[in-house]
Amino acid sequence: MLSRLLLCTTLLISSATGFAQKQPSFEYTDAQKLTLIGKAFTSTPAVYHRVDTLLYADIPPAVKKLLTHSSGLAISFSTNSTAISAKWCTKKSPHYNNMTAIAYEGLDIYIKRGNQWVFAGVGRPEADTCTEFTLVNNMDSSVKECLVYLPVYDETKELSIGVRKGASLQARPNPFKKNILIYGSSIVHGASASRPGMAYPAMLCRQTGYNFINFGVSGNAKMERSVADMIAPLPMDAFILDCVPNCTPEQVTERTAYLVKAIRAKHPGKPIIAVQSIVRENSNFDLDIAEKIRQQNGNFLKEISALQKTDKDLYMITADGLLGSDHEGTTDGTHPNDLGFDRMVQKIKPAVLKIFKKYGL
Repeated sequence: MLSRLLLCTTLLISSATGFAQKQPSFEYTDAQKLTLIGKAFTSTPAVYHRVDTLLYADIPPAVKKLLTHSSGLAISFSTNSTAISAKWCTKKSPHYNNMTAIAYEGLDIYIKRGNQWVFAGVGRPEADTCTEFTLVNNMDSSVKECLVYLPVYDETKELSIGVRKGASLQARPNPFKKNILIYGSSIVHGASASRPGMAYPAMLCRQTGYNFINFGVSGNAKMERSVADMIAPLPMDAFILDCVPNCTPEQVTERTAYLVKAIRAKHPGKPIIAVQSIVRENSNFDLDIAEKIRQQNGNFLKEISALQKTDKDLYMITADGLLGSDHEGTTDGTHPNDLGFDRMVQKIKPAVLKIFKKYGL
């Protein structure tokens, strides 16, 4: 019996070794040689930071730190490789307990099939800071248009894309048109999507063809004047303000007008779309949370309605139906799960497309 067990073990090891040796190796290219999309600022010293925060001394420290996260950034390229791999390094950071590791500091890849972006695989972060992982394998050798989304809640330090030896790898243009900035809370940032491509700004990109730029700053979208002054001059075609969840009801009243007017001063005639806070599911029985959300959304509606009297290009998307009605759309009662994000997109998408059509975007 012992000899048979040893023989089986030897065969298994030999088989595994032989299989590993048959796998062709990858040739890696620094992702900086490909096309980075999703940045509001076209150049920063740290490539995968969303903003060069050194240029904005007045913005709050927490906002500066969060804008080093690579949420919403993606690499656009094409390849005829039968497999695609990645090597990437992130900052050593503690994980949030309401997010998957893949969303927090992993990757996912989408490949164009016809006119649809189709999920193809993930990069699981296996090491504390640096990982090599095959995103997708065993494909045909046709040329494929690809998007690799970067980590949502961590700082990406390095990224390389790997293809089979001899395969092509070419940068592609940004597949999305125009520039629409979404400023908001952790919900915009991507909590608690299962993986990077499921954050709702990324979903809107793939489903509409517009370039929605993720300006989520988890827990810190409080409409500060310094942040409004940073956002307002950006060369955008439209703005979406989903920033109610982090503000107190009093801050909503005090700060909404300044944010909207700062943007309008730089962008006359362009659409600004305000979005009320989702009705958080942990308010189903917690009366204090329910009252706070009622006041936040009520105050926001009041402020936007007042501004609309003199601003015909300002719009409102209400909270009704953003998460559906079955109370299953969140991970922790506050942050949407993938189902919740999909429901947000199904309400926001037709509303923004109707508005964009009016402006010929």
